[in-house]
Amino acid sequence: MSLAAAVENGDAIVKDRFLGFLIWESIHSTAIFLLCKSLLLSPFTRSPLTPSLLSFAAFIAFHLSLLLFSTAIAVIASPQPDRGASPWELALVIVKLVFVPGGVPMATDFRRRVRISLSFLLFVTVAVFSGFVSVVCICWSCDCFTELQPRRFVMGALGFRAVVAGLFYGLYYVYKKRWILQFPIIQRRPFFSFKMGIPSAIRQALKLSSAGYLISAVLAIFVPNEYKSQVTMGKFIVEQTVFYIGCFVVFFCWELSHHLHQVVHTKRFKFAPPKGSAAAETNPSEPLLAALEESPPKSLVQYLAYLDLCMVCESNVDTWRRAAFFEETGETYKRVIAVCLRSLEQLTLKLGEGLENCLSDNSFQVSHQLRSPTGRLTDSRLYQLFWDFQLCAWSARSAASLTVHSHMEDRFGVAQLSGSNAAIMSTFLSSLLAVETFMGKKTNLQSPNYLMGPAGIKWAALNTGRRDTPVAVTGKRKDSPIYSKAYSMADILRTSIYCIVSAFHDEMLNSSKLGLLEKDWIVTSKPLYGTHELLLQKMHYLLKYQI
Repeated sequence: MSLAAAVENGDAIVKDRFLGFLIWESIHSTAIFLLCKSLLLSPFTRSPLTPSLLSFAAFIAFHLSLLLFSTAIAVIASPQPDRGASPWELALVIVKLVFVPGGVPMATDFRRRVRISLSFLLFVTVAVFSGFVSVVCICWSCDCFTELQPRRFVMGALGFRAVVAGLFYGLYYVYKKRWILQFPIIQRRPFFSFKMGIPSAIRQALKLSSAGYLISAVLAIFVPNEYKSQVTMGKFIVEQTVFYIGCFVVFFCWELSHHLHQVVHTKRFKFAPPKGSAAAETNPSEPLLAALEESPPKSLVQYLAYLDLCMVCESNVDTWRRAAFFEETGETYKRVIAVCLRSLEQLTLKLGEGLENCLSDNSFQVSHQLRSPTGRLTDSRLYQLFWDFQLCAWSARSAASLTVHSHMEDRFGVAQLSGSNAAIMSTFLSSLLAVETFMGKKTNLQSPNYLMGPAGIKWAALNTGRRDTPVAVTGKRKDSPIYSKAYSMADILRTSIYCIVSAFHDEMLNSSKLGLLEKDWIVTSKPLYGTHELLLQKMHYLLKYQI
């Protein structure tokens, strides 16, 4: 499959899911609007069920505002966290564009960060506009607002507070990074996944609507007097109750839209031809490999492809797809392993470079010592290293599962003959050493008695040349986001290695007795991190289940 065909297929997948998301969002928002009008706001309206042109216009405007908000969610959504340009950087760029003749050329990465910041600003603006329209459409027909004359009192009592509530929600959504797609551990049917998120959406809507109500009430004090009306205490209480109900209903619709967007876009997609078709008989792995190799990096299609690969490798449902990886030539298996190890190799190299830079950069060490532990641990240069955590986790699990299944399902021996087993084990060990060093664990080479060659010659105690200072880089705080990501990555790598060791335990023990363990399971080239001796020592520990 060509690159253009792969990109077009990926765009079609995203487009279909977006259209399905908008359709289902319209269905649940219609139900909520009708229930709110007929049940929650009926005590405050003289004729809640009487149709009119104004009520129909309010219904259409309410739907259009929610569709606009849902589109804004889809625009900023991403499977991976990313960093936008700071306000100071944006201001500096604007000043240069205005006062520097001919403009100033910007780097590609900076342009990308500017686009991210502008998309966040657009989302907050849409949240403000959608909040204003939605709340007004819900509460306008209530008697406490229809009786206010002139109409500018309605804008002061309702419109301004709706704008503040929408602004609060937009800022909260961006600040909490809720635009990041969270792939579930267990893939369920979309209906059940959506149903399970309704209680949490209600709780979140209650909390956010309460906070938005209080903030808007405080800021409403600064509204000019010509937009305020003098009402009795009873009417004032009714106004506050109606506004809170309207704010809650809008936030509940937004929370359901957010949850529905997560469910629809994180659902597994099978990159495979229909079973029994001609493509399934000849080359069933090509659509998946095309998505893995040719889809844009860090895109939703690439994440869906890695998710599909992980489920094919681990589960026993689509065994015919996994069996196709072990075809006679071995080219398919090598391509699959290459895409699995790609993200792990990038993580290991970045960790190695980051650790070396931190240890060699004197200015970083001085500023690091002066900062608080929390500030050190949230350093952006370190935290960005684990932005690919989900891809690395799926890659490690897929490669380990394929290696384990090759022990029984590889009829042609392509896993061993292609050298993939050694490449997988070396990459896993190097990545584990890099992550453990990042966490502050000592990685110096030891000289235990069992590190002995076939001639009974003990190895001398060697030193890797690394200083035991990674603790100064990551700190001792185990409640930080960085340590949590690093600990999870180390646990996944350790579990993946143990799966391989358990499947090939007898073969590894025999190789160890003959002095061939390094030859069979460690590549001859320079490891990504550490040394051959350090990797071999780690393997001996793993064989004895001492890690």
